[in-house]
Formats: sequence, structure tokens, C-alpha cells
Amino acid sequence: MKRQVPNAREILELVQFKKPELDGRKRRLESALTIEDLRHIAKRRTPRAAFDYTDGSAEGEISLARARQAFSDVEFHPSILHDVSTVDTSTTIFGGPSALPFGIAPTGFTRLMQTEGETAGAGAAGAAGIPFTLSTLGTTSIEHVKAANPTGRNWFQLYVMRQREISYGLVERAAKAGFDTLMFTVDTPIAGARLRDKRNGFSIPPQLTASTILDTMTRPWWWFDFLTTTKLEFASLTETGGTVGELLDYAMDPSIDYGDLETIRGMWPGKLVIKGVQNVADAKKLVDLGVDGIILSNHGGRQLDRAPIPFHLLPEVVREVGHHTEVVIDTGIMNGADVVASLAMGAKFTLVGRAYLYGLMAGGRQGVDRAIQILAEQVVRTMKLLEVADVSELGPQHVTQLERLVPRARP
Repeated sequence: MKRQVPNAREILELVQFKKPELDGRKRRLESALTIEDLRHIAKRRTPRAAFDYTDGSAEGEISLARARQAFSDVEFHPSILHDVSTVDTSTTIFGGPSALPFGIAPTGFTRLMQTEGETAGAGAAGAAGIPFTLSTLGTTSIEHVKAANPTGRNWFQLYVMRQREISYGLVERAAKAGFDTLMFTVDTPIAGARLRDKRNGFSIPPQLTASTILDTMTRPWWWFDFLTTTKLEFASLTETGGTVGELLDYAMDPSIDYGDLETIRGMWPGKLVIKGVQNVADAKKLVDLGVDGIILSNHGGRQLDRAPIPFHLLPEVVREVGHHTEVVIDTGIMNGADVVASLAMGAKFTLVGRAYLYGLMAGGRQGVDRAIQILAEQVVRTMKLLEVADVSELGPQHVTQLERLVPRARP
């Protein structure tokens, strides 16, 4: 082999120097390639109490860990020789379109994560062409969410509270604002034991101690945003003080029953879906009562620990009621491949909560845009590698749920 003196011109042709990005927010968001990357950025930038509220779940956090493990325990089965030069990720859900097979789930206390809060989520959802869900415990009003997403799809998540007139008033406001779907949540008669929140004194307004002050001092940008923006409070409730558990126990009513469902159905002009379904029998009864959809959810593991895993429950529920209503799933979704696996097992749609909040904490509205972009890219890539060109083509032949937790025979 003949050697030569290195030629500077040839070296420059082989190497391209990347222009430095001076915008710190843009630089850190571009470095995030997965939702887990956004989570790490969020943890660095957010006070522990606020981050733990998002990241944590109930008691030993077993339900959340199992839900995420269930998505890891998936084996995909790709086809071959199918044209996937383009793929269609759009779908219809609850009577309307969505450009992607996932939407943003309801989350409470959102502006405490990052002050743009639900406004960032609704705006990003509208830009991406996917639905946004506002929580009863949201920190942005129904009307301001509508203003942030004026032409997109807005959904409202409802808790039926002890003071029924408060819940009824929220239903009327959401209908007046043009929200098209009401998400009646039924798995919260009382608050779950969210131990991280208790240890951190997480509340609205924040309960400051020496340790929380020291923690937040290392994140001056959070303090600046918190102190220079609109007062943080619940937008839909007049009672705003206390920890998450205290607020839920104050507001929620463990006596709610099917009569409340009938009342809400009579008030709401749009689609009515039930969130928090965790067994087949309840799913069948709800279908018999004529609801427009059910959401398999254990509340992100934040209520009853060791609750059923929604992804494991999905095939049986779809088999029993999927021909009569639309079945949606949430809890544990951290990757677009999780979305694809859910669709393959029969879900009509999926919802993401923490994934969106990690983006919000990492970079406000731009962070939410980045979270949606990451998930969308993963959905498209997974579909192409499965050689499926349309989400409607996904089916059980594309995925196997591997067994890890197998019930023992009952005596």
C-alpha cells in the first residue's frame, strides 16, 4: 500500500463540523432521542417535589413498574416485501380525527411542573393534530385551553365530586367551550397513597421546608418562572390548598355509582367515555349502558397498587366488547413501539401522560413538541420495520405478549 502525506483538502471533505447551537433549550431538546432522555433532563431542571409527583405512583409503585415491564415483554413479528415507503398513522377516535394514534392524557397540578402547563400541552397537541385532555385538577381553565387549541380537539376529564354542582358546572363549561369528549373517571373514590408526595410535602401552594428550599435553590430558572407568572391554583376548583391526597379526599365522593353516570350522560351532548375500567365485567356492563368508549387504565399506577395491568387486560376486553365500543389504553406508555403494540392487540387509541410531562419539564412548549415528535418517529419507524403501511392493518399477528406474571391456579 502506497502511503502519502495527509491532504488537508481531502480531510475537510470527509469531516463536517457541526455549527454550535447557541439556544440552550433547543440544544438540550435536540440531544433527547427518547422519552427517557427527556425524563433525565426534566429531573435535572425540576425541583424534586414536582418531579416526583410526575414520576411517582402509589405505595410501592408496583403497578407502574409492571405496566412498563409488560410493554418490554413484547415480541414483534414483522412481515416482509410490503411497500412501506409511506405509512399512515392517522385514525379516528370518539367521532373525530387524530393524526397520530395517541393523545395527551389528563394530568393535574400541571403548571407546577413548568409554568406553561396545559397551555403548552394543548398548543402542541393542536399543532400535531392530536387530542388534548384537560383534568378537573388542571391549573389552566377550560376557556384558556380552548384559546390555546382553538381548532383542535379538546377533551375534558371529569371527577364527580361531593359537591355535585361543581362537577355539573364543569360539564356545562366544557360543553359551552366546544370540548367534544367527556372522560368520566371512575377509579378515584379516594386518593391512593402517593408516598413520594407525602414525603416531599407536595401541594398547592407548595409547602416549603429547609430541604425543599435547598433543592429549589439549585434550579433558579424554576423559581424565576414560578414567581414571575400568574398565581398557581386550580382553574376549575375554588378549594386550592393541601396535598394531592387531601385535595382528592376533600373533593371526591366514594359514594358515586351508576346513577351519577346516568346523570352525566343526560347533561353531556358529546361523546362520553369511561376512564379507569379494570375488568371485563365492568367493560361489558358499560357497553350495555351505551357509553361511547372505555379507557383501560389503572391511573398510571397512582391509585390501587398491584392493580391489573391494562396492556394485559386489553386482548380479553377487546374480544368481549371491541365490536361494540372503542377501547383505549393508557398507563406505562414511554415509546412509540408501546403505542404500536397496543394497537396490534386491539386498542383503538392510546393516551400518554408522563411522556408529555417529561417534555414539558424539560423545555416547556418546545419540550412537549419534542416529546410528541419522538413518539411519532418511533411509531412510524416501528410500523415500517413491521412492514405495515396503515395503523388499521395492525393486528395480533404482529405481536406476542410474553408471559412473566402467570396467575397460580386458585384452590
